[in-house]
Amino acid sequence: MNDTPRIRTVLSCTLLAVTVTAGASACSGSDGHPLSEKAYDAADQLTVSAPADGAKADPEKPLEITANGGDGRITDVTATDASGHHLAGELTADGQRWRSTAALAAGARYTVRVATEDEDGAPGARTFTFETAPAKRDLTVTFGPEAGTYGVGQPITAELSLPVKDRSARAVVERALKVRSTPAVEGAWYWVDDKKLHFRPKEYWPAGAHVTATGNLDGIKVGDKLYGGASKPLKLTIGDRIEAVADAGAHQMTVKRNGEVINTMPVTTGKPGFSTRNGIKVVLGKEYFVQMRSTTVGIAEGSSDSYDLPVYYATRVTWSGEYVHAAPWSVGSQGVENVSHGCVGMSTENAAWFFKTVRPGDIVRVVNSIGDTMDTFGNGFGDWNMEWDKWRQGSALVEAAGNPVASTEKARLRPSI
Repeated sequence: MNDTPRIRTVLSCTLLAVTVTAGASACSGSDGHPLSEKAYDAADQLTVSAPADGAKADPEKPLEITANGGDGRITDVTATDASGHHLAGELTADGQRWRSTAALAAGARYTVRVATEDEDGAPGARTFTFETAPAKRDLTVTFGPEAGTYGVGQPITAELSLPVKDRSARAVVERALKVRSTPAVEGAWYWVDDKKLHFRPKEYWPAGAHVTATGNLDGIKVGDKLYGGASKPLKLTIGDRIEAVADAGAHQMTVKRNGEVINTMPVTTGKPGFSTRNGIKVVLGKEYFVQMRSTTVGIAEGSSDSYDLPVYYATRVTWSGEYVHAAPWSVGSQGVENVSHGCVGMSTENAAWFFKTVRPGDIVRVVNSIGDTMDTFGNGFGDWNMEWDKWRQGSALVEAAGNPVASTEKARLRPSI
């Protein structure tokens, strides 16, 4: 046995509730050298400042471990939660103090392993556990749309339970929102406003892709006294690539499946004063029957433009009331002129075929209309009308000067014909 006196390092862990675990007794190696000794158990030489029994540590306060007196020092500290995530920390050059540099998770259980050595280099060890209190404010995320099969243009939405305005806090949130696609795609989140994000690939989703969105925010510190909560993952399957192009100048619609033309139909679009919006729209849903009234879009009853009509096979593309639908009353104008109040009208037979062929997430693009361009947000999914470079600037993970927060004021949920 080595007769050299050994000065054991005394440690204290402040600000935290901890549970001491027993360690092995000290003994030396066969050659008697201090460096060959097994780590001595320093548990009975540690001073722990802790709340009352059963209390939990405040996650807002750092984990701090210090060597108290003597010539011993801390050589290493590892702290991990139950999920295996490491808590980052910094050890002073003299080995007298280790302090966490990352925020602790709320409602978590940590295991901390501390390695020390005395003035002769003999190793010591201490292991303890502690739990943090649950968050007083939870930030949760709800993904959209509902699980299912969608077209190649379907964005993923993330709705937050509380507003997040600070850019650094947004970066924490965004890093925790994961979207995985098989096959893989390049994509990015865009902060539509303080509570909503949209994710889209650089190009449309590949046909047949499998997409999963997860929010790994649970227990993560987002901002001042704000922590992430649990969220439900989302799984989507992407169907065939269905693209419909309505040419308002040629008065016809061409529909492609996976790049191959499968139908060309005469249509009518919005007349002057009611022009159909140009740009890329995403199918929002399908309604077999809709009663369309002009008064819901501000047209006075009894005026020359008023209407009150039963409409069938209505495929919605904007919240404000643009549809692709059956318009048997305008068959004589379809393929010839634009006479609608903003919708894409076609014969009942063609509308029934279109209704059966498309699904939510499919693409409807309007070209050569004298109308405005589809809004990016707030009136459906106009996400694809924004250039990719500009879209990326909407991410909190991309440095950009003067990036405005886009408006999401939802347009009136009214149909027009």
